[in-house]
Amino acid sequence: MSDRTVADLVCSVCSREFPASADEPWRCSCGAPLELAAGDGLPGDPPRNPDRDTGLWTFSDLVSTPREVTLGEGWTPLVEARGWDCSFKLEYVFPTGSFKDRGAATTLSRAAALGVERVVEDSSGNAGAAIATYAARAGIDAEIYVPAGVKESKLAAIERAGARPLRVEGSRADVTEACVEAVDGANAWYASHAWNPAFFDGTQTVAFEVCAQRDWNPPDAFVSPLGHGTLFLGAYRGFRALFEVGWIDRVPTLLGAQAAGYAPIAETLHGEGEGRNELADGIQITKPVRERQILAAIEATGGDAIALSEEAVRTELDRLHRDGFYTEPTCAVAPAALSLYRERGVIDPDDDVVVALTGSGLKG
Repeated sequence: MSDRTVADLVCSVCSREFPASADEPWRCSCGAPLELAAGDGLPGDPPRNPDRDTGLWTFSDLVSTPREVTLGEGWTPLVEARGWDCSFKLEYVFPTGSFKDRGAATTLSRAAALGVERVVEDSSGNAGAAIATYAARAGIDAEIYVPAGVKESKLAAIERAGARPLRVEGSRADVTEACVEAVDGANAWYASHAWNPAFFDGTQTVAFEVCAQRDWNPPDAFVSPLGHGTLFLGAYRGFRALFEVGWIDRVPTLLGAQAAGYAPIAETLHGEGEGRNELADGIQITKPVRERQILAAIEATGGDAIALSEEAVRTELDRLHRDGFYTEPTCAVAPAALSLYRERGVIDPDDDVVVALTGSGLKG
């Protein structure tokens, strides 16, 4: 579908370079995450009437990955949320019901362009369903490592796409460890939503769309759930890219919403909290791969991260459903955080805010 060259990889810490190939490493020998090597040239003026039929690749000058695998994802609605005095970006309106399709499209596009035959991923559910679905679209075999207690609706999405789910007892970190052992042992291509830089090439497009939908006027703040940071960091990279090429005049404040008891970023910033939020299962990450980058994004934008209790999320979820936003529980951390950020004065009453709703309630 594309004649674009597949980008090489470069270490985010030591700057070591790795050529693009089906045998490329999933992390640097120093242990740090890899990034896509920067391309040459700068885009022209921002499109005033973008061609939405090309989805994420509407902004092809800013997306490094060739367009090889797509299900028409992208351009999710940006709607007024009067009861919250903000706009909601409906990221649950995607082929598999979550924002993870942004990253899955670009990750499997890279895999297809490199001639990869089998991918492996670990996930609490949404990323696994997305990778499995886009792997099916690409004709690539997939194995998805999931927690033993994964929701049946998400497990079904993985299985029906023809991928092989592998249940792992223990914590979410145990799932990742089992997957990494399998990747290293079989020299498989790791389609990780946390490690693979192609995933962030897709999630950055949320920022492109938000600004295009607002006639290139960025919001004052962007609020999203925060686990591994795939949407949070993607949004930061997207807004920063638009600012660097002159399409917007500022980068919004990035504000994260974590689950109590699984909130390493919030604890780094504010100290250890209390309680455990078991309801927001999609962000129960205690050791995010890109923690250093998340903290840098918060510092660069004057942002923050806070932890939400299970009670606050349950109350907010009911409110969302009553107002017609049928999301899964993890989504509710973001609008719940919006209220707390306003109470604490982090967001001013007249600030223009966009909140991401990330996964569909149809997933259970």
